[in-house]
Amino acid sequence: MTGLLVTVDELAEMLGGDAPPILLDVRWALGDTEGRQHYLDAHIPGAVFVDLENELAAHGAPSLGRHPLPTVEDLQNAARRWGIRSTTQVVAYDATANLAAARAWWLLRWAGVSEVALLDGGLDAWTSAGYSTRSGNELPRSPGDVVLSADHLPTLTADDAANLATHGVLLDARAVERYVGDTEPIDPRAGHIPDALSAPTSENLGPDGRFLPAETLRRRFTTLGVESDATTGVYCGSGVTAAHQIAALALAGFDAALYPGSWSQWSSDPNRPVAIGP
Repeated sequence: MTGLLVTVDELAEMLGGDAPPILLDVRWALGDTEGRQHYLDAHIPGAVFVDLENELAAHGAPSLGRHPLPTVEDLQNAARRWGIRSTTQVVAYDATANLAAARAWWLLRWAGVSEVALLDGGLDAWTSAGYSTRSGNELPRSPGDVVLSADHLPTLTADDAANLATHGVLLDARAVERYVGDTEPIDPRAGHIPDALSAPTSENLGPDGRFLPAETLRRRFTTLGVESDATTGVYCGSGVTAAHQIAALALAGFDAALYPGSWSQWSSDPNRPVAIGP
């Protein structure tokens, strides 16, 4: 266990120990509304389901983006429903190489939970290793009592992102075709924030869905201009997969700020400029 990542063997040992972690199943993907059903069909034993749309995001006007950060009060209520206590280890996973689970990882750390990790490789790694799954719903072993507070990790406003793109490093974690503006499946306009750099989240991963080695990630981000003593920002479509990029940056030894509104907020504002092309 590296602190940020847990292997499937480490998780199996932890679940069989005297103080098993709170295990969060964050089954979600863009265009797939059946996350809860996927969880009910098969999940890692002991996991509780986390509803990304309703527990890891607020709802509001398009000007806030598709997945605004929840209030601390709402996130704390959800975390207590999941059984998180002030002294427990938390492990999050999904079935999409942690592209959704990273949202829970980042939000909990933003709210002051330090002992939270991602299951490297997610559910696919678990089943590929021969470990069993369970169907049906599960409840936490006991109610949570965690007390959360905001801003333990840095965030960016739209103005901050615009400034950072010009005077620092702002990474666009979406697929290349969305960055260049060839396609835009969900947000109002195609393209990217001017001067932002394309850095698809998929390139953080190996073919097995696990994060690449730290030294490989460090070379990747250094090539993009990321430096230890300079501010780096990350955005994606709506602030979900950008959290995965921040996890990859952390593995590489870099801190980064999240632009929660991301492209969904930026592209909803007609006064914000849009760049097209590489």
